[in-house]
Amino acid sequence: MALPRTYENQNCSIARSLEVVGDRWTLLVIRAAFEGVRRFDDFAEHLGVARNVLADRLNRLCAEGIMRKQRYQERPDRYEYRLTRKGVGLWPAMMMLLKWGDRYYATDGPPVLVVHRGCGGTLTDRLTCDSCGAPLGPTDVEARPGPGARTSA
Repeated sequence: MALPRTYENQNCSIARSLEVVGDRWTLLVIRAAFEGVRRFDDFAEHLGVARNVLADRLNRLCAEGIMRKQRYQERPDRYEYRLTRKGVGLWPAMMMLLKWGDRYYATDGPPVLVVHRGCGGTLTDRLTCDSCGAPLGPTDVEARPGPGARTSA
């Protein structure tokens, strides 16, 4: 019988973080939120995730204070999901995962380039612009197709 995969008994900040964001769909929901996705149906379409899995992840992210649920319509109630300050705090980790994936798994080049809105330079491993040197955060950049992007058929 397999043991449950939990890290609660480990005195380690990485392990504790993995308890919250350590599964595939959670990180992809967060990525989509950074890309501007806000509504449940848009998350489902953007990610191709089962609705029950998405509902679970969004509820957990809200419970953890990483996202907040905000009503945008009544009758029927409809909600948007937005990153909180705690959620936005994941941006550097997300960018480091992206850069690591680009380095080791993007054989045709990065599928996405993170570009400085100010001058068009790209994000470095130091979270700065490779062109002007400015420190970059999530509101300073936009995603553009990179050389490894797949074209739709």
